[in-house]
Amino acid sequence: MAETHARGHDYHLVDPSPWPALGATGAFITAVGGVWYMHEGPPWIILIGLAIVAYTMFVWWRDVIREAVHEGHHTPVVQLGLRYGMVLFIASEVMFFVAWFWAYFNAALFPTEFMGSQWPPKGVYTFDPWHLPLMNTLILLLSSTTVTWAHHAVIAGDRQSAVQGLVVTVLLGLFFTAIQAIEYSIAPFEFATLYGSRFFMATGFHGFHVMIGTAFLIVCLFRTMAGHFKPDHHFGLEAAAWYWHFVDVVWVFLFSCIYVWGLGPIAQH
Repeated sequence: MAETHARGHDYHLVDPSPWPALGATGAFITAVGGVWYMHEGPPWIILIGLAIVAYTMFVWWRDVIREAVHEGHHTPVVQLGLRYGMVLFIASEVMFFVAWFWAYFNAALFPTEFMGSQWPPKGVYTFDPWHLPLMNTLILLLSSTTVTWAHHAVIAGDRQSAVQGLVVTVLLGLFFTAIQAIEYSIAPFEFATLYGSRFFMATGFHGFHVMIGTAFLIVCLFRTMAGHFKPDHHFGLEAAAWYWHFVDVVWVFLFSCIYVWGLGPIAQH
């Protein structure tokens, strides 16, 4: 508070940082490396890009934690701005997934003769939605309750329960990713098909968001163990919980529309 009065305002004027430029460079190298790898290029370029992105995430998170916990820059006014920013970010993510749903429904509601005038296209065998997909749905719904448990434990000042809730949530996130990897390994259709491209792009990007959310929660777990979160100062965990709930809701729509509504002849494994 003394530093706030010394500044004469409640806002945080962020110091110049190299991390946005470094992160953009890592993302560019990753994209170029990924495209090259898909055209039989070497894999080390994409690995270098991913390493740069991972390093950027670490040092950027480190700086934000220092600003929030040790330097006291995250005043109530700053926290309000962060909340608005997180809401806008999730809204942009919603529109991102709207694009994939649009592509899916454009093909599913208006099948062409090329598809056999039906959806799924003629000859495509789909997953049984009441097997692995249902299991993953239950896992994510359960994880939504455990992250809420952790959030409310922090509000109540119960650090031990918050740690327990986050540990369970992280494990459930890892289980979801593992089951989806198994599902992809036994997929009865290829990516380079009309059905496969829509299925893998929609569920694959969701899986990528689950991995990001899991990393987010792991950081929050260590921060909770270190005592960084207080009942009135825990936006990092709150933002992670919002993001995780968003991921859960998207999966419910994916499960309902792609797995259940788009059900065709079921592949036998």
